[in-house]
Amino acid sequence: MSKTVRFWVVILAALMAVPLIVSAAPRKTHSVVLGAVKKVTYTKAGDPAGAAATENELKVRALLVDGVLKEWTTGDAHDVTDRSFVVRRVLRLNDVLPSDSTKPADKPSEKPAPAASHWVWQRGPWLLVDRATGHIIALKLPDYDPGVSQVSWFRDYGAYCGVTPSGKSLYAVVAQVAARKAVLAKKLSAFNPESRPDPVCGPAEWQREPLRITFHPTGKEQASFDIVPGSAVLVEDAGDEPETPAATPEAKPKQ
Repeated sequence: MSKTVRFWVVILAALMAVPLIVSAAPRKTHSVVLGAVKKVTYTKAGDPAGAAATENELKVRALLVDGVLKEWTTGDAHDVTDRSFVVRRVLRLNDVLPSDSTKPADKPSEKPAPAASHWVWQRGPWLLVDRATGHIIALKLPDYDPGVSQVSWFRDYGAYCGVTPSGKSLYAVVAQVAARKAVLAKKLSAFNPESRPDPVCGPAEWQREPLRITFHPTGKEQASFDIVPGSAVLVEDAGDEPETPAATPEAKPKQ
């Protein structure tokens, strides 16, 4: 074999090996961490919908992906699977009024000084976090109201008292992560935002066997429902592709 032929054989073998090396490269791993708890000022004036009348501070934690701050969170996280968890977002909002944008100058010849920034914290929606990919998705829970709904998690189910879009009805709701429709949606009572108790409902209580959820609306009798368990519909390996929700299980009132 001539040197020229041997040279091209080596080059061809090297080119054929490149796809194998690329395909064998390990997937990038991500670091998803909830930071240390810190306390921030929190009042009913800053968060009319979410803060209790006597609250004056809120415990928040940073959600870091690969060392970069992605969101602020509050409360305990719940592991849905061994790689995905849910946690409640908390938002930091600009509380400066348009009339606060400038301050009068001390002298006519001076320009007005910009107003000092003022920020307030508000409880927000729930987030679904994938530890493997670092993806963060805001959950769209049916009839969820940040000021009313205290979500109690079990497996991939979230139970809470929800408020209809009209704001006139209080519902018992069980949602399933990645499902479009609620597993359970039963009216508990009429709802009046102007005269609501605080809290509107106590935390819902889960029972495993049989799968049952009990709601505790303030000033009303508790309501229990048996849930017909179904398979989880969360697809974790879908990447950036849209997830296709499966059929949701049915729920029936406790006899």
